[in-house]
Amino acid sequence: QVQLVESGGGLVQAGDSLRLSCVASGRTFSSYAMGWFRQAPGKEREFVSAISWSGITTRYADSVKERFTISRDNAKNTVTLQMNNLKPEDTAVYYCAGGVSRLAQTDGTQFAYWGQGTLVTISE
Repeated sequence: QVQLVESGGGLVQAGDSLRLSCVASGRTFSSYAMGWFRQAPGKEREFVSAISWSGITTRYADSVKERFTISRDNAKNTVTLQMNNLKPEDTAVYYCAGGVSRLAQTDGTQFAYWGQGTLVTISE
């Protein structure tokens, strides 16, 4: 049984930073891509970032480029999203997702496993 457990969400002010982590279990973590998605109140889930199985390839939504950095530690089965210069529009529940292939994808249908989500709230 694959499990993804996120942590690191919280309430911060605009311009601050947060670091989200996701620990995976239940399958060979290093064989699959990982991703982060988010869902703001009243909006659909959207892609944030993804990383390939090796960590060499990363992808970002335009809205977070230059501010967010995704990384992974295959020895610790962990994927991390470093979020800097946060903005109120980044407020959302952030979900860690486990891919179905090694490639860093932006389409949510390419991810089979999802965490429970962690809330990130950015105040003005």
